[in-house]
This record gives sequence, C-alpha cells and structure tokens, in this order.
Amino acid sequence: MIRLGVNVDHVATVRNARGGLHPDPVAAALLAQAHGADGITAHLREDRRHIRDDDLARLRHELSVPLNFEMAATDEMVGLACTLRPHACCIVPERRQEVTTEGGLNVIGQAGDLERKVARLREAGIRVSLFVDPDPEQIEAAARIGAQVVELHTGAYAEDPGGHELGRLKRGGQAALTAKLELHAGHGLTYANVGAVAAIPGLTELNIGHFLIGEAIMVGLPTAIALMKQAIAAGAQHD
Repeated sequence: MIRLGVNVDHVATVRNARGGLHPDPVAAALLAQAHGADGITAHLREDRRHIRDDDLARLRHELSVPLNFEMAATDEMVGLACTLRPHACCIVPERRQEVTTEGGLNVIGQAGDLERKVARLREAGIRVSLFVDPDPEQIEAAARIGAQVVELHTGAYAEDPGGHELGRLKRGGQAALTAKLELHAGHGLTYANVGAVAAIPGLTELNIGHFLIGEAIMVGLPTAIALMKQAIAAGAQHD
C-alpha cells in the first residue's frame, strides 16, 4: 500500500488570512489522522506565511502518525528539527517570493552544505528526504550525501500529464531504486492525475496538500482523503 501524507499548510493559510485561531491546522491534522492519513506533512517556511512554530510543536506532540517536517536547508530549520525530532524532514528549496515550491533542490550544486545538514539531522534520529526533480544525476547525488529518501517533484507532470513528464518520473523512480533510496512523490496531484504516479514501481508515499484542502471545503476532509486513497489504490494496481 502506498502511504498518503496529508499536508495541512493551507488550513493555516485560511486561518492566517483573518488572524485568530480558526481553522486550526492541528485539528485538521488530527481529523485527517482519524480518517486514513498515513502521515501529516507541514512546511514551516522562513516567513511563517502559513504553518507557525507552535503549530509544528503541537503537531509533534499530538499526532500518533508520522510527522514530516518540510523545511529549507537553513541552520535555523535544522536546529528546530533537531529540537522537535519529527519522524522525518523533507528538505525543499525555498524562495521568499514564490507562491509555492517551484522545483527540486540542486543537490549537486549544494552538496557540501546539504551533506553537513543531512548528517546533523540523521544524528538526531530523523529520517531525511530531499525534494528533487526526476533527474537521475540529482537523485544519485542525494544518495551520495546521505539522504535516505527522495521525493520526486511532480509539478511539471501535473501541469502536462499527457506529455513526456510521466516518463521522466518513471526514470527518476528507477534511479532512486537503483541508488537504494526510498521513493516518494508529490506536488500538484489530484484525483485525476494521481493514478499514473501511483503506478510508478517502487513508490511508497505520496504527499498531497493543496488539492485535498481545497476539496475538503466542498466535501469535507474525511471524504476527500477517502477519495484520494481510492484513486491511489486504483493506480497502484497497474504498477
């Protein structure tokens, strides 16, 4: 079974649009956990535009499913992670002006700095994932610097699911397996396009947020999670 990680960032986006305490991303995470989420993902951005430090601390304390802390490769974020000790950290590229994460890490270009930060996280007992484009050279570099997992950026595929991007994802998946890395994927996935990604051999986890939170406005979070898990299971049958 492919695990579904539910990203609750955009529950916090709605809360922060007006201020106050509601809706609470931790309450949403607990609801997701109760209705089939296999893990919870939260991205603490440097500008705190959605998830905040206290959200992350409460998630770490209250969840019984794994917490995946998405973070930039900064000393501040590594320090926070080593204090909180979530199940996993996924290091992602981050630019202040971007609306959402626009691509994968340049692991090759940042290898020295990333290797030091990956080592520090692993010493704290944290499972380390790198968010990368489906480029075999970047994936091989991720393995060389000590990452245990790669999460393939599926954004380009989501924008053009009928094009050549699915082939790139499959080749990236094979490169990850060859490098003995656990294979995850995420970004821009919906009921309509997730099946082909779920069919990629060796995939173990999908992390999905914006679409699920948007659907939850219409049908409720439990229903949105159930429908996504059905779509993932249907796609995985064709791997």
